[in-house]
Amino acid sequence: MPNTLLVIRWYRITRIVLHTLTGLLLASLILPVSNRWLRMGIIQWWCKRLLNCFNLQVTTSGQLPDIRTHGTLFVGNHISWSDIHAINSLIPVRFVAKVEIKDWPVFGYLVKKSGTIFINRTKNRDASRVIQLASHALKQLDNLCVFPEGTTTEGLSVLPFKSSLLQSAVNAHAQVIPMAISYPLPDGSPNLAAAYAGETSILESMRMYIGMQSPRIHIHFCPAINPSDHTRQAIAQMAYQAINSHLFPQPTTTAPTPVTQAQQA
Repeated sequence: MPNTLLVIRWYRITRIVLHTLTGLLLASLILPVSNRWLRMGIIQWWCKRLLNCFNLQVTTSGQLPDIRTHGTLFVGNHISWSDIHAINSLIPVRFVAKVEIKDWPVFGYLVKKSGTIFINRTKNRDASRVIQLASHALKQLDNLCVFPEGTTTEGLSVLPFKSSLLQSAVNAHAQVIPMAISYPLPDGSPNLAAAYAGETSILESMRMYIGMQSPRIHIHFCPAINPSDHTRQAIAQMAYQAINSHLFPQPTTTAPTPVTQAQQA
């Protein structure tokens, strides 16, 4: 993907800094005294504007959830930190995220103030605590989002889903909506530079975005899964298959045409 001109990069950096400062003010002064709906509206507005500052375009397909959707668990593959902002720009949700995000400069503070539930993946017992918090949030009609791969990838494959956090949907009888996330280039191939994976730092990843002309993220909303009569393992497998089959469809093979005896002759 071609890089942007230097003047455009500095223009984007200036907008990002100013918008981040706005976010800090909102998180410190407004969010703590806001009700649920005002808080979600503010977060949605802020995420939309942040994506605009990076010139990151969001496109969708499938059945886009209504803004009034509530008490739903969204499940997606995970490619970059911008997944979170793209999803929030469409429908406000709370995220279950790794505790290391708290240490991100500035953005870690904003993520914490947005109501994120943090999980320490190095402690097996922490999952039960998070499941209880997530189940309660869903019962209180909050929307939640989890990334069951447990890490980010370059978008060339979908890792097997861990099912533990999906127990929250079973406990709360909450519908599950799988989301297939991709970062396509104009020719349809994956934009590997958009992936926040490997040893890339958050600042390095942001710098990559600033240098791109027109990065794009596409989110496909798969049909909802009703948790009734399903175990968390079954739900994880169903969500995985829905996402994987959309991102990496298997080529269809045409059955050979039967040859009649007359044709053989």
